[in-house]
Amino acid sequence: MEHLVSIARQLASVPLEPGVYLWKDASGTVLYVGKAKQLRNRMRQYTSLQDERAMIPQLMERVATFEYLVTVNEHESLILEKNLINQYSPPFNVDFKDDKSYPFIALTMGDKYPAIKYTRERPVPTTRYFGPYTDARAARAMVDTVRRIVPVCSASCVEWKRLRNWLEAHPPQEDAAADATAPPEPPKTVRPCFDRHVGIGPGACSGDCTAQEYGDNVRQVARFLAGHRRAFVSELTEEMEHAAADLDFERAARCKKRLDSIQALRDKQHVVVSPSLNADCIGFFREETIAGVHVFSVREGAVIISNEFVLDKGLDISDSDLTSQFLLRYYEQATDIPREVVVAALPEDAEAVEEWLTTKLASKHRAKVRLVAAQRGDRHELLGLAERNARHTLLRYKVRTRYDDERINRALVELESALALPSAPLRIECFDISTIHGKHSVASMVVFTAGSPDKAQYRRFKVRFDGGEANDFAMMSEVLARRFAPERMADERFGSKPDLLIVDGGKPQLTAALTQLGGLGLDDIAVAGLAKRDEELFVPWSLDAPIVLPSGSSALYLVKQVRDEAHRFAITFHRELRGKAMTASILDDVVGLGPKRKKALLRVFGSLRRLREAPLEEIASVQGVPREVAEEVYAVLRQQES
Repeated sequence: MEHLVSIARQLASVPLEPGVYLWKDASGTVLYVGKAKQLRNRMRQYTSLQDERAMIPQLMERVATFEYLVTVNEHESLILEKNLINQYSPPFNVDFKDDKSYPFIALTMGDKYPAIKYTRERPVPTTRYFGPYTDARAARAMVDTVRRIVPVCSASCVEWKRLRNWLEAHPPQEDAAADATAPPEPPKTVRPCFDRHVGIGPGACSGDCTAQEYGDNVRQVARFLAGHRRAFVSELTEEMEHAAADLDFERAARCKKRLDSIQALRDKQHVVVSPSLNADCIGFFREETIAGVHVFSVREGAVIISNEFVLDKGLDISDSDLTSQFLLRYYEQATDIPREVVVAALPEDAEAVEEWLTTKLASKHRAKVRLVAAQRGDRHELLGLAERNARHTLLRYKVRTRYDDERINRALVELESALALPSAPLRIECFDISTIHGKHSVASMVVFTAGSPDKAQYRRFKVRFDGGEANDFAMMSEVLARRFAPERMADERFGSKPDLLIVDGGKPQLTAALTQLGGLGLDDIAVAGLAKRDEELFVPWSLDAPIVLPSGSSALYLVKQVRDEAHRFAITFHRELRGKAMTASILDDVVGLGPKRKKALLRVFGSLRRLREAPLEEIASVQGVPREVAEEVYAVLRQQES
């Protein structure tokens, strides 16, 4: 990257002040927007490749120039960064997969009789919004539920629209000699609207509800949608009791019906342990370059909104960037800012994000918003639930969009091109060695057919090599010799010859594989060695210049998946053998103690611990165990204790 030298020289003029930087390509397209406390130092990390994020080499290959904007503090740089990301949608910044508008529940507070509605409209200053909701059905159901609890007009009601139009056409007239604020009385319909008949409309159109009574209902709806329901339930219960005491059973029945609706809504919602918890809990589940996100909005101990999102830019972005950018995008739209936001790990710019959220909260009591990394308790349990839901969010998205099929096809084509294969590698075999200082050495063979694990073809080997110490070169040679021996190649249980053979390791393992295959006359099998450190692929025709697959590419994801599966399979077998060796009973070393006598001892004493604590006479009294054998058992157990 010779062009980085020129860029590095230009960075000498960049100030050591907070601000925002923009990396651009040769055509001037913004590739990435970032913020920094000290612009020059942060940008130099890119040109010197000291930034360890996997996307940086790929980004800097395309960078031709840059731009920066100085701000007063980090809080301002955070807001500016968010706005620039929205403006340019840079490919290397995280973003929502689908940039559609999400639905909200809204109250038209600019009207004399505010109405409730489900909407996707752009924000209107005189309207109060609650959300966003990613589940449109849940948002519509919430509107219906709220109206059963507190009667309020619907924005789609024809009679409400007629009333609003009349009020707009007859604004209050200023009169110096009279009250200037009293509007003329609106006309009343001959009969009330249908919503009034079924009890979900207050009857503003028919004059059954005064403006003050209607305003009280709207305030109750706003409190309920914001999650402040405990006080509302207490007030409603108190009103029901007073109505019953006054023998106003009709009003008491209405209150009881509303309370039942609230209880039914609670039964559908998750309830956490602490009823005082008011927070948003955000769970992430990542698979390489794609992530599912699930947000639980908890108010007074109940999850009142559950939202899900999918993030995918096709690039390997750090967890810190993923968390930070999602928080900015989500709370830019959200109308209800909580006092706590619970995440698995705090982003690097946590303080700046907290300051920005506190500004958005705009609390009259100067309350601050905190980012919390949950480690235990209610928050940790809820975070685990959010992460599990995020996993299912991602799985549903992948099934719906056939994401895996497209990625696999793309990966096979990319591997064919990168490794100069004659055709796409439909059968890939990968071998891995697992050992501890040469003990219990095993090898795994995993097979991917058409890019997917073919577990029926998996095989595992006990390594026979015994050199006293681990020798991956010799062990790999042995395993490949056994796998590709003529009798194995003729065995249908081992499948056909692979299109691509991957060995876990660098040059030594690749050399061992080539030597062994050459000795067996199998020079036509494509072989690659995968080095763990930098995910480099060593191939026979380029040993000194390994192939580096692009970060975030489908091919790299598939190769790592194959390697990780081989490692998992080998480790599982290795632990199984090691566990058997470690749990071998000390009684196996006792001369004259066969399976029957051992079973007799364990039947009497129940466990090895109780046998170890028993005196010699008690051991010798076991039927079927001779005195000399009992003495040997006792001696071996005492020796083990010492």
